[in-house]
Amino acid sequence: MIPLPEEPKVIQEEENRGIYEIENLYPGYGLTIGNSLRRILLSSLEGAAVTSVKIEGVGHEFTTINGVLEDIVEIILNLKKLRFRMYGEGPFMAALSVKGERDVKAKDLKVPSQLEVVSPDQHIATTTDKKATLEMELEVSRGLGYQPVEQRSKDKVEIGVIALDAAFSPVRHVNYEVENMRVGDRTDYNRLRLHISTDGSITPRESLDEAVKILIEQFKAIQLPAKERGDFGAIPEGTSEASGAKAGDPLKIKIGDTSLSTRTASALTDGGIKTVGALTKKKEVKLRDLEDMGDKGIEEIKEMLAGYGLKLKS
Repeated sequence: MIPLPEEPKVIQEEENRGIYEIENLYPGYGLTIGNSLRRILLSSLEGAAVTSVKIEGVGHEFTTINGVLEDIVEIILNLKKLRFRMYGEGPFMAALSVKGERDVKAKDLKVPSQLEVVSPDQHIATTTDKKATLEMELEVSRGLGYQPVEQRSKDKVEIGVIALDAAFSPVRHVNYEVENMRVGDRTDYNRLRLHISTDGSITPRESLDEAVKILIEQFKAIQLPAKERGDFGAIPEGTSEASGAKAGDPLKIKIGDTSLSTRTASALTDGGIKTVGALTKKKEVKLRDLEDMGDKGIEEIKEMLAGYGLKLKS
């Protein structure tokens, strides 16, 4: 059985940046998992972005506004940089109405309770006249990755409304590094280090957890149903686990002969739990008191026991 990696370690974590390290990856798995997570982080996480704008007195994007320094194209580019945290499916509307000479920023937007501006200092436009006015309505929608207007909708927009290409992804940058490490007598196991930067609408740790969930769900979808697997993945003949199962007494199977990872099995045996039968007599809260036993280990144990039709003591 291929051993499982360690839980991610936090090497550095700030509000929008994080560095995480995963050790004990099977040889070659560092690149496989690192590249998969990077692609998902950049393309498959939900975020919120401005998808259309209606500016008072403007019929199309190739024009200007009296008293405003930037032309409409520049304003649109600035609107694309606005970042939001959305509570609900949306879309939701935000409004902007300013008068006089000033630097117009995202914090000047009026938003409903379902929207939170997480880039308040993002520049939108500059009004250069005391009599200048700038009014607009923004539609903020939820989506995945980057979506051009043509891909997002086939419907005709209202006259005066300018549809925008949208960069929904809350993850800004992802890099990863892979290096070899020693595990037992082998020196070709992998250590994966992930560098993640977000836009502030989600933390780096939340983005990593979400990417892992997406990857797991994709693999589950392509896994054959149990009834169609036949003997694939069956317990090998002659092993203690197979013998115990055939004898109709899985309670006698030794912990070391189960499908548990080395780390989880060691935590149990070091805690005096040597067989499956002894394990079923323990409550989850007691197992959590064992050294090196975390949420991942508890889930492993529950899945292994469920395979035998067993469970922990309630």
